[in-house]
Amino acid sequence: MGGSFGNSTFGSGFGKGFGDGFPNPGAIWEAVDQLRTSFDKRVGVRMGRGDVRAAVLALLAEQPMHGYQIITEIAERSHGFWKPSAGSVYPTLQLLADEGLIEATEADGRKTYALSEAGRAVAEEAAGTPPWESTGFSDSGRLSALPKAGVELAQVIAQVARTGSSDQVDGAVAVLDEARRRLYSILAQD
Repeated sequence: MGGSFGNSTFGSGFGKGFGDGFPNPGAIWEAVDQLRTSFDKRVGVRMGRGDVRAAVLALLAEQPMHGYQIITEIAERSHGFWKPSAGSVYPTLQLLADEGLIEATEADGRKTYALSEAGRAVAEEAAGTPPWESTGFSDSGRLSALPKAGVELAQVIAQVARTGSSDQVDGAVAVLDEARRRLYSILAQD
């Protein structure tokens, strides 16, 4: 691999477009995390506990599901901007079961949850805008697409910087320069 990485700077070729003395590869990953965090803060993707409860009830009103399906379905419907953790979904499922709103059946070592009659009544009463739509990210992914693409781009940039040869880094810089110019031309259009 051409252009080995030192402790404090990237090898030859990476300085083009980024300035000489660019921080070590660990700093790239930190920058990616900061970029992701800044998008998360701006778009307000942290949801409250009541939102997890409402989402679980709304999904189970459609069909029985297991916990992982619930997590995945919320993530898909919010276009990846809200993916509740297992640590919030499973306690919510247990609470709903304790309240008699859902029932669990076990098959093949996996619990599947379904609404009870009381749960159907609560879900119908609470029917309205599902929590994943109140995030503002359900507009066909329009709002989520650009920040998500930016984070994914930053991740691949960090990988190229960490493992790419000098020629690969130079090629990546050229692609990024062209992408920047094309993005500005999009903004310049009426």
